[in-house]
Amino acid sequence: MVVASVNWSDTAPVVAFLGVFAGAMGLPVPAMPTLIVVGSTLVVARDPVLIMVTFLSALAGAFAGDTAWFLTGRRYGYRVLDGLCRISLSPDTCVRRASGFFEKRGVKLLLVSRFIPGLSLVAIPIAGAGDTRFSRFTVYDLAGAALWIAVGLSAGMLFYRQIDDVLSFLRQFGLGLATLAAIALVLWITFRYIRRTLLIARLRKSRISVDELAVLLANDPGALIVDVRSVSNRRDDPYVIPGSRLFDLTSASDDLSTLPRDTAVIIYCSCPNEVSAAKVAERLTKLGFANVHPLTGGISAWRDAGRDVEAIVFAT
Repeated sequence: MVVASVNWSDTAPVVAFLGVFAGAMGLPVPAMPTLIVVGSTLVVARDPVLIMVTFLSALAGAFAGDTAWFLTGRRYGYRVLDGLCRISLSPDTCVRRASGFFEKRGVKLLLVSRFIPGLSLVAIPIAGAGDTRFSRFTVYDLAGAALWIAVGLSAGMLFYRQIDDVLSFLRQFGLGLATLAAIALVLWITFRYIRRTLLIARLRKSRISVDELAVLLANDPGALIVDVRSVSNRRDDPYVIPGSRLFDLTSASDDLSTLPRDTAVIIYCSCPNEVSAAKVAERLTKLGFANVHPLTGGISAWRDAGRDVEAIVFAT
């Protein structure tokens, strides 16, 4: 028996479009596995036109979803990243990682971002929030999406026999492809949710509130406040908590290791769940710091509480 028995090769273009579009929009849909299974159905069809139409449909789905995020980033700037932090099942450090990568590689990052889970969803609105021209975004986004889609469909076409064996085995237990996809989706969401919950629970043990920080600064003026936002975030919001020291997270190990070990260190970022700050706090703890705390809500919570901020003076 071969994959043809699944009897949905004719709908491959629609399935490819919907799966890739949903993934591009950030929905918890396993887009790459969908492409692999779709590719396995195209082998039996042996129709070059169908293969090309399926590829172009998937490419259209990718570009449609990516364009929506690009325009969202263009309109709302880096504020859209705060929303991603709130709804993402991935650790919030994906925002930090994407910001750092984009500052170094620029829009060329879109050539490979789809191969790194969570990176594409964040890199695209960052491109929109920056100075990236839409024409330049289009070229690199289409090239990266085309490469990613080709890999997925090719893998399905190459391993179609193994995929058919798996589907045949599942049918013995009354499980179809839709059921398998639903089970995989539930397991994936559960895993990411549990990992995120554990990360936030660990964070709550050490973080400090805005009011607690105000009291600390009143009683201990020597406490160090460290801003670990990306350069792009600071340019979009060029203000800091008064007295803050600025550090680049990509080189924070070297910079933060120069701080005195015998003082309180408060670390903040821009993400509302301040997980990036917590990661730096963990790094400092390993360096021998005993009194390190991420700020709950980051600089946004500080500003929302009516506390003073000061402008950043950028080097010219």
